[in-house]
Amino acid sequence: MNTEEAIDKVYQSVLKRDPGQPEFHQAVYEILQSLKLLLEREEDYLDILPRIVEPERAILFRVPWVSDNGEVHVNRGYRVQFNSAIGPFKGGLRFHPSVNLSIIKFLGFEQIFKNSLTGLPIGGGKGGSDFDPKGKSDLEVMRFCQSFMIELEHHIGQNKDVPAGDIGVGKREIGYLFGQFKRLRNSYEPGVLTGKDLNFGGSLIRPEATGYGCAYFAEEMLHAHSDSLSGKKVLVSGSGNVAQYAVEKVTQLGGKCLTLSDSSGFIHDKDGFDEEKLAFIKDLKNNRHGRISEYTKAFPKATFHAGQKPWGVPADFAFPCATQNEIEGKDAEQLIMGGCKGVCEGANMPSNLDAIRVYYKNNILYGPAKAANAGGVATSALEMSQNSQRLAWTREEVDGKLRNIMVNIHRVAAETAHEFDRPGDLMAGANIAGFRKVADAMRGQGIV
Repeated sequence: MNTEEAIDKVYQSVLKRDPGQPEFHQAVYEILQSLKLLLEREEDYLDILPRIVEPERAILFRVPWVSDNGEVHVNRGYRVQFNSAIGPFKGGLRFHPSVNLSIIKFLGFEQIFKNSLTGLPIGGGKGGSDFDPKGKSDLEVMRFCQSFMIELEHHIGQNKDVPAGDIGVGKREIGYLFGQFKRLRNSYEPGVLTGKDLNFGGSLIRPEATGYGCAYFAEEMLHAHSDSLSGKKVLVSGSGNVAQYAVEKVTQLGGKCLTLSDSSGFIHDKDGFDEEKLAFIKDLKNNRHGRISEYTKAFPKATFHAGQKPWGVPADFAFPCATQNEIEGKDAEQLIMGGCKGVCEGANMPSNLDAIRVYYKNNILYGPAKAANAGGVATSALEMSQNSQRLAWTREEVDGKLRNIMVNIHRVAAETAHEFDRPGDLMAGANIAGFRKVADAMRGQGIV
């Protein structure tokens, strides 16, 4: 059996064993295709594939909670502990109606390689629930989080599994989860969750980390081609934490961000988002939980495009920061027609396989999510380090460490791509480098 046949055998086994999980299938396919370059040279790694595509543990549980009007609701909770070869499981919790086992498994699988690329001792995992915090009162969110933690508490710990936030899980939710964990354990263990409030073990720069890190990665991509973000027109999708701070850092680096979006559509401000406009967006989304269309009432020169994506707006660079598969092949073609020269992914797997083919066909710069958006989990690991040492680093210290990590991720991905005669192919470089470190650890620990 040749290498390609061996890889296909593993992929077909995933399709057969895990039917109805398209997001997970997509993530596995992408990784396996990149790994052909490595596996053709070093066939010993083939033995790792059947184990690395299977999570060490997948937990599914009932989460009952009571709304303010006394109605009983039941949601489904998940925690997929995918791989602990290089450290405790680490990955966020996502609270969103779209959450299902396929999405949690794809996120957990991607997290293995993303965490490996940071150079920090953290394994890969992910969790969440189909609970929607939007429109819920603080008390309803608290009741849900407390019920969720009653089950999750059995499976996590600072040396076992360390969850963090993700879509729908911010500082508020992490606080409620941590409080319930502390109550159940009768023990103060700040390293069990990251993304906490600064008052009880959180880290400076953690809220900004994914967006900042994505901008730092894009800057490194451009530096490798004697260019920078300065003067670039930039499209950003999403309007949550990642998008907001990607806009903030891109603007600080001299770029002009023109768009933001939510599930209702996107706004286009041809003058770009300055400090005042971004402050309005942060208040709108973080405090008032409003729709992005409200921006045009405060800044009438901007336009709102209902039910549309921003990828048709002419620009130099794109930062998809909303959700998975938000850029399809036709969207990627629109980007190219609009003069886009690069895509740097702030969300997890925001470009589908057709879109990625368009990027490569047109030779644009492409920063894949597992490398470009690793800043969030990297800073979560820095929060874990501060908790372990009972220390609190300054904003400048954490930001400096974050930037160094993103620079190193780009360097490792670029050097690995060059090693396999694929210069500039950061997706292949990131996938191979992330896999090789984990695979070596797995081989060293025996068949477990």
